[in-house]
Amino acid sequence: MTNRLTFAKAARPAFRALLAFDAEARRDLDPTLVELVQIRASQLNGCAYCLHMHTSDARKAGESEERMHMVAVWREAAGFFTDKERAALDLTEAVTLVSRAGVPEAVYAHAAEHFGEEELARLLALIFTINTWNRIALSTAKVPGTDERAA
Repeated sequence: MTNRLTFAKAARPAFRALLAFDAEARRDLDPTLVELVQIRASQLNGCAYCLHMHTSDARKAGESEERMHMVAVWREAAGFFTDKERAALDLTEAVTLVSRAGVPEAVYAHAAEHFGEEELARLLALIFTINTWNRIALSTAKVPGTDERAA
């Protein structure tokens, strides 16, 4: 494999801007919800680096192994997630897979029922950032278990 760049070093201003955007996106969102969204997007994008990071962060935030295992099948595991979490996971899938069907009105409306306007905007920003982080990690072949956040 080609030796790939370390994005945090090669594009330090962009990396720092994305860190700031990410921090603002998650502001006032429930930390558990944040990790569930990041886990689901990382699963959909096939990003092992981010999946490893966010399952580790979720454990530190007190998330159960059982719920983390159910994120991939959240539709079938209704009893494991609140209606608000389910709305967030549905929106996460729609935004992450936006090229398939856009963001259906019903998905957006369901999320808007559970999140106020500012909270919904932060949730969308969170989904945007995790998708960007996934693409950075995949493009630069980040290895699960290494930490570039401190760079």
